[in-house]
Amino acid sequence: MVQTKKCRALEGLRKVLDEMAEVKQLQLHSPAFERWRRDARVAISHTFGSESSHVEDFESQFLSYVNGASVPEVCESAKAILESMIDEINKYWEDEGGASRPSDSYRNEQTNTKEIFVVHGRDEGTKNTVARFLERLDLEPVILDEQPSQGLAIIEKFERHARVNFAIVLLTPDDSGSLQGDEHNLNPRARQNVIFELGFFIGRLGRERVRALSKGEVEIPSDYSGVEYIPLEPSEDWKLKLAQVLKKAGYDIDLNRLMK
Repeated sequence: MVQTKKCRALEGLRKVLDEMAEVKQLQLHSPAFERWRRDARVAISHTFGSESSHVEDFESQFLSYVNGASVPEVCESAKAILESMIDEINKYWEDEGGASRPSDSYRNEQTNTKEIFVVHGRDEGTKNTVARFLERLDLEPVILDEQPSQGLAIIEKFERHARVNFAIVLLTPDDSGSLQGDEHNLNPRARQNVIFELGFFIGRLGRERVRALSKGEVEIPSDYSGVEYIPLEPSEDWKLKLAQVLKKAGYDIDLNRLMK
């Protein structure tokens, strides 16, 4: 068998994994559940081969139905197997053309979307300002706390709505912190969820499709130092800079809208 390209293999398995949150809510042997199970089996077969032990490993998780396991329990077992396969690909498969970029395949499936994820902390005013600006550009801001939860855990809800082409991260001074032992020298910082989601999107989309907007003297994460970000200045120059970044990223931006 000719080995599937690394980025395509990762994308196929991650897609199945991302759907796990919805699958847990389904009834055993329902058409939707069986379709997901088949899609997963096809993705594994295309990646490792239909005769590989990987297919057997995945299918063996469903034998626990016989012992009365619930759908969520079986899904957790299947999830662990899928995650192990992804780890195997990342660790042992050779990258094509240099560094592996599984996110490239992920983005290619999203090229027609206008959605842009807006990561934010507690600064509601800045969040709303940026969201309304994106709408002026005929884009669709995705703000997590405005999306229906549908019984999902926060991380599951985040994963579901993070399927976007671009993310804007608002680094606003909502928290303060210091090195241990230097508590009298506190620095303004973004909230921890903002830093987590910044790293998530950089890993998934690549640095060129994530842009941080900083407000005031907020501390920039050390691993992000040296990477270009846009200050949220009172002059509102950030709007033109952000629009240019989005246009370069492939969005159909009419810069004349900035004058309205």
